[in-house]
Formats: sequence, structure tokens, C-alpha cells
Amino acid sequence: MAFGLGNLMIIKDVFQISLLRALLRPRPSPTHLPSAPPPLRLFPWPSPPLPSPRFPSAGVEVAGACAVSFQGRAISSVARADRRTMAEEVKEQVKDLMKATVLMRHPQQVQEIIRSLRKGGCNKLQVISDFDMTLTRFGFNGKRCPTSYNILDNSKLISEECQKKLKDLLHYYYPIEIDPNRTVKEKFPLMVEWWTKAHNLLCQQKIQKYQIAQIVRDSDAMLREGFETFFSTLYRSNIPLLIFSAGIGDILEEIIRQMNVFHPNIHVVSNYMDFDESGFLQGFKGNLIHTFNKNSSVLEDSKYFEQLQAKTNILLLGDSMGDLTMADGVSSVGNILKIGFLNDKVEERRERYMDSYDIVLEKDETLDVVNGILTHILCEQDQVGMQES
Repeated sequence: MAFGLGNLMIIKDVFQISLLRALLRPRPSPTHLPSAPPPLRLFPWPSPPLPSPRFPSAGVEVAGACAVSFQGRAISSVARADRRTMAEEVKEQVKDLMKATVLMRHPQQVQEIIRSLRKGGCNKLQVISDFDMTLTRFGFNGKRCPTSYNILDNSKLISEECQKKLKDLLHYYYPIEIDPNRTVKEKFPLMVEWWTKAHNLLCQQKIQKYQIAQIVRDSDAMLREGFETFFSTLYRSNIPLLIFSAGIGDILEEIIRQMNVFHPNIHVVSNYMDFDESGFLQGFKGNLIHTFNKNSSVLEDSKYFEQLQAKTNILLLGDSMGDLTMADGVSSVGNILKIGFLNDKVEERRERYMDSYDIVLEKDETLDVVNGILTHILCEQDQVGMQES
């Protein structure tokens, strides 16, 4: 025989190299495959057949769709990462994003923002949130939960005649507030009109300061499920929470106090009552805050954001288009993640919310997603702290 053992080894090596090249050679996808993405695999065509048992390959091992190179590196992992959707990657990071209530227009962008927030940790993070129907529930057991204004409007302190007038205002102006076909410019003067009329009616009711705590206790006010975790996480991690509300500051503060979560890291900007020397309501302090002017124009305490110059990462929570401007007073924004609660008229407003908020929570009465994101953001810093200790 002319061929020796050395020649046989050369032929074997040539065969192995040829087989590897054949496996890695680009091929067009067969026309008979469906248009939907094929199952995850290294190749865009059906997996190649296994090498013949008569010619076992020592250089390449093919198992299903996974090929391992001569050096033992899994080359299918790169393809797997490329083919995996960004939505799946985000959900893997924060399991609560797998909830059916979660909508995202740009999951890749959400992933990048969350990664940046996690990298910055608690030292760079601040939270800016609306209150009514954002931190509080929109409904419970099929019944609407009251806002801070509703708590006062529906209390025994308000006469039946005044209650009727306030409800008439609500039924007229609220549809305007949430109308997706009207511009903010059109809504703005009408919101000023609504708030002003409501304030004037309330000032006629001889409301006393000491009565606020009782009407809150008698109300059906409810914070969203998971509120204890939300408030305590921010407090323990020394993360500032700005509550920017067009509601009544005295009432929303009382709600938080009675829930035992009013911590020193909380700062509230809202419509606060002005009581005379006898303790009766005579008006409201400072600038009027309504749904569509929640921005730096009504922030009298400009020093608040000045003290937080290092807090360039923002988690913003809201339930309306007007809440999107709450962070305008922050001079230097590094990263901002906007989470919107879509509570009402969801079919009409879904697309606009998805265009405006990074994450939309549709008819979700919990803070699960927010808490999950906070846990993920703070996890890396906790690990660093454990290593340092």
C-alpha cells in the first residue's frame, strides 16, 4: 500500500477542515420556509446532518444546532445573543416586566436606560412621581378610588349643594383633560378654569385645618399594592422622592403619614391650603398647579434640584401627558426612565402613551414593575458594598 499512516492522518485533517468550511459557508434561506423567524439556531437554514459515523470528526462536534470550534468555544452563543429579541433580554433583567400589563414601544432603549441606571446606582438616582392615580390606586373591586380632591369633595365637610357643583365641574372638565384629540395648548386655560372654580367653592365651606386628618381616615383612599416596599426602598437607599402633584398637598401628605411611609427623603410640590388665624380655609398658597403645568415654572423651591446636582439619573412615574414634564427642573439629566400608568380610556390613549412613556402599565394597580426595576438598579451597588465590607 502506497499510503502510510502519516498520509491517512493528513486526509483525515483535510476532511475535518472541509467539513467545518461547509458548515460555516453562507447559504440563502430556502424559499419554502415561512416568513416568521425560524427557531433559534446558529444557521439560518435547517441544521446540517451529523457527520457520518464511519468518519467521526475529532475537530467538530455537532449536537442539534450547537457547534463547538476546534478550540472548544461555543460559536452558537453569539448567534443566540444576536437573534434573541431585546424585549426578552429586558424581561430577563427585571422579571416583573413579563407581566401582561407591561407595554414597551422600544424595548432596546428601555434595556439601555435600565443598564445605565443600574451602573449609576443609588448615588446618582432620584425619583420624581405624580401622586393621584400614580402612587394611589385608580380603582378597587370595580369602584373608582378617590383622588386627594375627591376625598375632600365627598366628605361630610362639604354641603350637598357644593358637592353637586364640584361633580358638575368634574363631569365637564375631566373628559377634556384626557381627550387625546385636544392639544395641551387648548387644555391649559380650561384646566386653570377648573381648578380655580373648584378652589373658590371649597373656600366657601368653612373647612378647618384639624379636620383634614379625620376626612382622610374616613375616606377610601388607597395607595397602590407594593407601596410599603417602594417607600422603604427609597428611604433605606437614601434616594430622594419628589412628589409633584396637582392635587391637594395637605391631604396627600396625610394619606402618606397615615400609611406610615412619610420618610425624610420625601419632598412634596402641590397645592397647599392656606388657613387664616382661626384655622379656616381661606385660599391656596403659591402658584396654582394643574395637570399641564407640572414643570419648573411652578417650582418655587428651586434649591431642591440644586441640592441634587449629582442625582442625574431619574425614574419618573406618572399617569398623564402632563406628568412627562415633571423633570424639567433638573439641570443635568444623565438618564431618565419614564413609566406611565394607563388607567382610563386605554383603547383611545394606548398608542400615545406608548409613544411618550418608555414603559406603559395598562390597568395595573400595583407598583410591582417599579419595585422590580428599583431592585435591579440597586442590586449591583449592594454587591459592590458587600465586596468592600
